[in-house]
Amino acid sequence: MMVQYCESYRHHSKKFLTLTKKVIRMPNMNWAVLNSLQLGKYAEYFAKMEFASYGLEVFSSEVDDRGIDFIVKDTKGRFSEIQVKSLRGTGYVFAQKSKFDISNPNLYMALLIFKDGQLPEFFLIPSQAWEAPNEVFVDRNYDKPGQTSKPEYGINISIKNDDILETFKFEKTIQDFLSSSVN
Repeated sequence: MMVQYCESYRHHSKKFLTLTKKVIRMPNMNWAVLNSLQLGKYAEYFAKMEFASYGLEVFSSEVDDRGIDFIVKDTKGRFSEIQVKSLRGTGYVFAQKSKFDISNPNLYMALLIFKDGQLPEFFLIPSQAWEAPNEVFVDRNYDKPGQTSKPEYGINISIKNDDILETFKFEKTIQDFLSSSVN
């Protein structure tokens, strides 16, 4: 909890100080207290509220069996599917190819990166980002002998790769998302 103090001085025949105390509540930003499931759920709700703050309609999925966490309807009636991924700091997140079809122009990954003491960094990434894999957006087939993981599209999150990821900051990409809905 953060406390803000406002001081005001009044000058009449006697000088006195009036101290007013205002309490401003902030969300907990000690992300270490949340387990992985809680952090993922927080990320999903955070993403939904960010979309809603732009006047978009948000529809939740009752069952997450297709890899879609929610659907967003824009002001022109276009529907977009959103898959949410969360991560503490740097590392790797992925979506199984069977649940993330990069040929779908209305599919996005909402990536939220949590750092203690800060609100999450929010990135909105169109599925087409994986059409030309690079050091950040990777395409893994796991088709070599002995590899048993299911094929996936991943994101390498590191300080070194910050510049590439930065272009997908929510504050920037939501504008493209909104303007592309005009058509």
